[in-house]
Amino acid sequence: MSQQPSAAPAPTSAVATVSERHDWWRDAVIYQVYPRSFADSNGDGMGDLEGVRTRLPYLRDLGVDAVWLSPFYASPQADAGYDVADYRAVDPMFGTLLDADALIRDAHALGLRIIVDLVPNHSSDQYEWFKRALAEGPGSPSRDRYHFRPGKGKNGELPPNDWESIFGGPAWTRVTEPDGTPGEWYLHLFAPEQPDFNWEHPAVGDEFRSILRFWLDMGVDGFRIDVAHGMVKAEGLPDLGSHEQLKLLGNDVMPFFDQDGVHAIYRQWRLILDEYSGERIFVAEAWTPTVERTANYVRPDELHQAFNFQYLGTHWDAEELRTVIDRTLDAMRPVGAPATWVLSNHDVTRHATRFANPAGLGTQIRLAGDRALGLRRARAATLLMLALPGSAYVYQGEELGLPDVVDLPDEVRQDPAYFRGAGQDGFRDGCRVPIPWTREGSSYGFGAGGSWLPQPAGWGELSVEAQTGEPGSTLELYREALAVRRSTADLGAGDAVEWLRAPEGVVAFRRGAFVCVANTTGESVAMPAYGRVLLASGEITEAAGEAKVPADTTVWWTRA
Repeated sequence: MSQQPSAAPAPTSAVATVSERHDWWRDAVIYQVYPRSFADSNGDGMGDLEGVRTRLPYLRDLGVDAVWLSPFYASPQADAGYDVADYRAVDPMFGTLLDADALIRDAHALGLRIIVDLVPNHSSDQYEWFKRALAEGPGSPSRDRYHFRPGKGKNGELPPNDWESIFGGPAWTRVTEPDGTPGEWYLHLFAPEQPDFNWEHPAVGDEFRSILRFWLDMGVDGFRIDVAHGMVKAEGLPDLGSHEQLKLLGNDVMPFFDQDGVHAIYRQWRLILDEYSGERIFVAEAWTPTVERTANYVRPDELHQAFNFQYLGTHWDAEELRTVIDRTLDAMRPVGAPATWVLSNHDVTRHATRFANPAGLGTQIRLAGDRALGLRRARAATLLMLALPGSAYVYQGEELGLPDVVDLPDEVRQDPAYFRGAGQDGFRDGCRVPIPWTREGSSYGFGAGGSWLPQPAGWGELSVEAQTGEPGSTLELYREALAVRRSTADLGAGDAVEWLRAPEGVVAFRRGAFVCVANTTGESVAMPAYGRVLLASGEITEAAGEAKVPADTTVWWTRA
């Protein structure tokens, strides 16, 4: 556990030098930084906050509005920092609170906002509350802050119910009591090192309201809430009555996920956030059965945004895309929240690799597929995403067109799910390989001391250095797309698109004077030339008022 003091540096004015654009989050492009894989400032092979700080000018020049940092809190790292031992301290591998303060200040000076992760469903088993609960034994008030239960069976040898961990195996672990005897069981929907909080206990709510204020006082501009659909469990912790429960996730409301009680928590949190100036925001990681249930999290008195996982999982198929776009916009419109769009993150195979493979393999795959096809589709999908009304999320390295590293040797893998059978596929390491900054060097500019996961040969040709100023590179496409998006009045915020008639396999819509056409087929298609071409993900040709749009290509036009 970190030995850093839990006193924050002097508070900053949260957005003193950040643009005071009203409702900035409604059309923001938010860039996800996975700190251990972004930039290493001290050469220990692990990315850190100082590394992120030194690369902030790159993110400003890329054209994003905000930076979301995955967890950097003090942690034993049993689940890459999602097992928090101290919510008010920075893990030494990432730096100190002073480094966090400097990062926030520099980001604001550059016009960037900072969003940090919050992990309220569970703590680390090294969190002081949990260690005290173990030491004090059954009946202790400390155990009421978690879900401790006696086991079933003659001697309590069976778990209290049939819930299964997302990482595989039972969602319960039996403890050895202070007197050395087998004792109660505790609930952990993820790894055994991540015991779930009991949000029915008032001390849990008090603690997290204090944690929110701690980071808001430091100047952060918002929180991405991990497992926002968790926290509240059905009364009595009832059996689910089935096995292979992971297959049911996302299809139904579970007794441990998406319970209606979570919304009372968020209404309390929103009151705190609204006390602070600068339009701070909450973003929900909420895996729900439908986008309509996701909309419950972003009602006017709750959270601001929720990740659109239904969109992330949609295949590169025109009909599917139109359906999920319509459903998303229709669901968000009644609650007045912006839609969000995302193609990749730290938990799924990068979309340049997903789109390189046949549809239907899921979001965590281990096949390289057709690299050229995947990149072509990824570039087209990016322009489509950035043309939609609402807010978009970009995962570090996707602007370089990085593929997933699918051939990591088993002995270097660190995803905890990989070591626990029958749970998640466990191949998330492939999207977490440190990104390349330069053509050469021990870790392609990531840091002077190598990288915590091995980078592939040839990574340097995908680096920032190699792509900067290179016409047609994926990095320059992103830079231009974000600049056009920011300068085009009909892009960004909004809640509707006007669908245009188009050939089968083509997505075409209008937003004011702006038109987007995405050809998801494997063949060129002829389309009307809708005005002046703003940007295209591939080479198009125009003649006599008609445009030839190549396979897997998106085009932006304007009549303005």
